[in-house]
Amino acid sequence: MPTKIEKDALTGRHTTGHEWDGLQELNTPLPKWWLYTFIACCIFAVGYIALFPSIPYGRDYFHGWLQASSRTAVDADVKALEAQRAFSMDKIKYTPIAQVKDDPKLLAVATAAGRIAFANNCQPCHGAGGEGRVGYPSLADDTWLWGGTLADIQQTITYGIRSGNDRARNSVMPNFGAGGLLTPAQIEAVADFVWGAFYGHAAEGQDLSKGRAVFAENCAVCHGANGEGSRTVGAPPLKSAVHLYGDLRAAIVAQVTNPRMGVMPSWEKKTNITGLDEATIKSVAIYVHALGGGE
Repeated sequence: MPTKIEKDALTGRHTTGHEWDGLQELNTPLPKWWLYTFIACCIFAVGYIALFPSIPYGRDYFHGWLQASSRTAVDADVKALEAQRAFSMDKIKYTPIAQVKDDPKLLAVATAAGRIAFANNCQPCHGAGGEGRVGYPSLADDTWLWGGTLADIQQTITYGIRSGNDRARNSVMPNFGAGGLLTPAQIEAVADFVWGAFYGHAAEGQDLSKGRAVFAENCAVCHGANGEGSRTVGAPPLKSAVHLYGDLRAAIVAQVTNPRMGVMPSWEKKTNITGLDEATIKSVAIYVHALGGGE
């Protein structure tokens, strides 16, 4: 039962009139500053709910009296950025690629655009950093099949390799094994020679003369007498630390017997429905050139 309200002798505060087992409850109100802060927060919350998007209902929500929308703000920022980028990309389109690289502002835009386009279109084959993988050339070293200048890279990206485009880079390696041009013994001998003399795996005292003769008669015309390769026909250098299909002797035998010849699509927009515009192709070429192997 409530007792009468009294003043506590120890604290000087009044009691609430409630008592439990001889213990009386003190009437200790909240500090005024806390109470006023709480009231202010409540008023602010009501005002915020009224002014800004807040309460969902059904498939919609209360948009607020100010009709504010972060989505609208982001859309406006994106459109402004696209307009700014379009201006720079137009300049890149009509500026020779070498001059784009010499212009710091255009180079910054081209590098950023090239990085994005590379990630969206080239990375699945050539790797995130252009490191390549078996059957897909590395773009981050100085071993090039068709040349590593800006113009070379731009042409390769634009028209592709064996893509069917009229201006694509094309080359065909003869089918020495299945076509009967070389016997299995000759293929084994030339594989020994290439793997030993050019790849650096020759055993001490190993006789490579038979393979050397086969190579000189059949392979040197494209790959060069010293295995230096030929960019004119896209023949890879054999005397190199980088090999398109791996460093194993078995890979050499397989390639001579029944060669694999990769295809790179033409990224020219008029021949590829998912192609890239001219400015973007230049940007990708500049980005690839900067990966580490550009000439």
